[in-house]
Amino acid sequence: MDVDPVDLLVAGEDVEPALLAEVSTLAHPPRVIAVYRRADLPHGTRPVTLALWRVADPGNVGTLLRAADAFGAGVALSPGCADPTGPKALRAAMGAVWRVPLSDFESAPGTRVALVPRGGTPLPELSVDGDVVLVLGAERDGLPNEVVARCGAQASIPQPGDAESLNVALAGAIALYEMSGRDFGRS
Repeated sequence: MDVDPVDLLVAGEDVEPALLAEVSTLAHPPRVIAVYRRADLPHGTRPVTLALWRVADPGNVGTLLRAADAFGAGVALSPGCADPTGPKALRAAMGAVWRVPLSDFESAPGTRVALVPRGGTPLPELSVDGDVVLVLGAERDGLPNEVVARCGAQASIPQPGDAESLNVALAGAIALYEMSGRDFGRS
């Protein structure tokens, strides 16, 4: 999907460089800014979707968008998730926000699989037919019991080491990699 900017501002031509520096959150501000309509971002679902439950860290949301882009997945966001168009999420997404379809947490179709730190079916052994929705929770709180109860399965990433858990963005990327070798109605 090509998304054209509504406006393109260039330092020294349209805007004084000092003004761009004032609106930037970066130590070295960009020399160009593009303005886009949020409504022009891709919406919808894919056969594999990451459903994020209250993932409030914008760096994690952006990194998960980037991982979804790499593996051809969609992303569904619950209320309480970081804004995927915020500055930190955009930087972490590296352009994926213009390619990955977004949807609401509840609207993603398919078998919901709660990714839990321990006790679920080992992800490589998980058998799912049709579309799959990998449900991930915020690092601090994880997934609440009522969200896990609405999932058709629970899966865990085998971790032979001593770490208590994985970062949510890392867990999502590993889960997408594991799902990437499976056929989910793709041609």
